[in-house]
Amino acid sequence: MVAVVTSTRPDDADRILDSLRRHLDQRRGIVAGVDDRVDRLAGLLSDFVLGGGKRLRPRFALAGWSAASPADAVVPDHIITACAALELIQACALIHDDIVDASDTRRGHPTVHRSIEAVHRAEGWGGDAGRYGVSQAILVGDLALTWADEMFVTSGADPAALARSLGPWYAMKTEVLAGQMLDILAEASGATDEATPARVNRFKTAAYTVERPLHIGAALAGAGADTVSALREFGVAIGQAFQLRDDMLGVYGDPEVTGKPSGDDLREGKRTLLLARGVALASADDADFLLSVTGTDLDAAALERARRVLVDSGAVASVEAEIDTLTVRALDAVSSEAISDHGRITLRALAEAATRRQA
Repeated sequence: MVAVVTSTRPDDADRILDSLRRHLDQRRGIVAGVDDRVDRLAGLLSDFVLGGGKRLRPRFALAGWSAASPADAVVPDHIITACAALELIQACALIHDDIVDASDTRRGHPTVHRSIEAVHRAEGWGGDAGRYGVSQAILVGDLALTWADEMFVTSGADPAALARSLGPWYAMKTEVLAGQMLDILAEASGATDEATPARVNRFKTAAYTVERPLHIGAALAGAGADTVSALREFGVAIGQAFQLRDDMLGVYGDPEVTGKPSGDDLREGKRTLLLARGVALASADDADFLLSVTGTDLDAAALERARRVLVDSGAVASVEAEIDTLTVRALDAVSSEAISDHGRITLRALAEAATRRQA
């Protein structure tokens, strides 16, 4: 694993976690007033948010704020809170994504819908346990989305800063949902072109993971147009590289590190750029094989052959080269005077963390 420089001060990382914990505890107080049994469901959301994750979106948002602020500026509490709210958007996306993909594990633990399903079975309740788990998990994800908005708009940021940042905040939510819809459409239609996964990467991942968080942070700081433009250009490129790395990990990642079964992307039928390129570059027989096993519960032998086809065809090397090209493009975008020196250092560290990760 490549060592990376931390991109936010340890105290800022702790402040993000503390801010999330306070907000979740406050919101759960309202839920507990409805019914303790519902509060236990909300507790799954708290456990999910506080129990792990890379916190990349809050970190990128703080980097956007930092890039437009003096080098010695201490991040105010209201900025920490506003940026931390992005983690609740992420929680909603992951909980719903696991439902869409019928995933059993996330970060090495049962997914939220599987955890709820297990309670139904253990209690011996009536009806279908799987459907109950999915139904409640959808609502838990919706709760995360609602609490994200509440956390952002009640962060304490002044009205002018909120007015500047709500545009990218709302755009981000629409973009990630539209990207997810396109992703599901691509799987169902069996898309094999490269344009479709590239468009999914652009909006489902790049905009929501890097570009818009940077934009939101910069808007909160009152950044100028040149700074916002440079940050967004950086964000699009690094966000796309981030997703390409995710695609690689979805086929070649170590389950002990990723917390997901090896080869899960192939089993789920994900129409990634890696798969599209493998189909395009492989021999006709190998391309047919890749398509035949995508979206099936392939065994160890089939997974190993699929991996070999992707390597031998040159698809893996091609995607790795694209990750490098996108990273260089991103760093070039923030090399101008529109980005402060200390902001550039933080962005370089985050670029490394996003594109060279193992999980």
